[in-house]
Amino acid sequence: MTDLHLPLDRGAGRLAAQIAAGFRAAVRAGRLTAGTRLPSSRDLARDLEVSRGVVVAAYEQLTAEGFLIARRGDGTRIAPLARPDDPAPAPPIDPAPAPLPSCDIPPDPGALYDLWPSQPDLSAFPRERWIAATRAALRTLPSDELTYPDPGGVRPLRTELAGYLGRVRAAVADPGRVVIMNGVAHGLSALVRVLIADGHRALAVEDPTSVRQLPMLEASGIRLVRVPVDADGVDVAALARTNARAVLVTPAHQYPTGVVLSPSRRAELIAWARDVDGVILEDDYDAEFRYDREPVGCLQGVDPDRVVLLGSVSKALAPALRLGWAVAPTGLATRLREHRGQTDLGAPVIEQYALAEFLRGGGYDRHLRTMRRRYRSRRDALADALATYMPGATVHGVSAGIHLYVELPPGSHEDAVLARAARSGVSAAGAREMWSAERAADAPPALVLGYARIAESRLVKAAQLLGKAVTGGTEG
Repeated sequence: MTDLHLPLDRGAGRLAAQIAAGFRAAVRAGRLTAGTRLPSSRDLARDLEVSRGVVVAAYEQLTAEGFLIARRGDGTRIAPLARPDDPAPAPPIDPAPAPLPSCDIPPDPGALYDLWPSQPDLSAFPRERWIAATRAALRTLPSDELTYPDPGGVRPLRTELAGYLGRVRAAVADPGRVVIMNGVAHGLSALVRVLIADGHRALAVEDPTSVRQLPMLEASGIRLVRVPVDADGVDVAALARTNARAVLVTPAHQYPTGVVLSPSRRAELIAWARDVDGVILEDDYDAEFRYDREPVGCLQGVDPDRVVLLGSVSKALAPALRLGWAVAPTGLATRLREHRGQTDLGAPVIEQYALAEFLRGGGYDRHLRTMRRRYRSRRDALADALATYMPGATVHGVSAGIHLYVELPPGSHEDAVLARAARSGVSAAGAREMWSAERAADAPPALVLGYARIAESRLVKAAQLLGKAVTGGTEG
């Protein structure tokens, strides 16, 4: 038997996962080599003062991953194929630039207080209701529907979405205009390629905007033109000075500033599209979470022949479902359907029928009502705590969504605040990288704080730590 050093943080929970991680680290570091015999699950549980079931779960996980091998009469050993990691190669003299960080994945997944934006409360996914919707769909699903689907999406889901979007978002939608996509990102990628085929060479995007979308859009070959956003939303006069005839906007709750496109700008934007024979791509990413009044109706409902409405269940349910939609002018919807048929043959069928059943049975509406109440309570807790612990900060975007845009007090340095916050266990996004290089220098230092995943008491603590980070202190 070998003596093991497996430190456990009992307050963090998930002890089996911690034990498994400790073994992996020991193998990769070379402390445990192939063939090393491990203590029995009973002995190790006694040494670590945990239940035997915890150790059994860790051993089973490691065996499934190929780190351990268990034979009757020979106990549990490090598997022959397990070996230490090779030494890290020396960095190149001129390393390639690091990829842009994702706005969906925090840089430190182990942070104690994850305020990274764009993350819904995944623990609130309505598992039982989703299982019930899936069962109901499977009970009635004809066997013939299990073949390759209509690349534009199964008709029951397109019908339910058309009704829902017309009722909740004031969209002009019918099943023929709705194309099912694998989320908004997929819809954008497909739309841009269709637009390029139609002769578009430039796409205008808001400034600031989500950095996650920019590499994906640039990879399509289209030229991106940044257009300023101010207190009324996208600057349509500045847009008109570009040569772009297509623009991507977030009018209901601009990302990241939280600004709602003003009525006058809405009218100007529609007029611009008509004047230049252009198209507006409307990213409706979190408009269903509005707290002060009913959600603002979508732009697509004003001019359905000039606007493509893009949405998904990623914020409302979970990104893992990869279910989204584009509500497009009839001709463009046909082109999108053809694009899907030529590239990936359409979205998973059973999940589409499950979502259709979830919409039809009212489960989606009930879930949204629950989440609005929860998110509003968390928003209030964070906003109030910021007022207490970060005086001098200005909070924007409180009326909707699942994040706040927080301009730091005058004299603050964004990178320094983020670094001190990270040392205190708070993961947050800075705003500077979301601005163009031309405007970043003049933009006040700011943080983009998601509040959907953390309970109210922990949000208050996170705000307290952020306040310390602003004043130059940290708390380990």
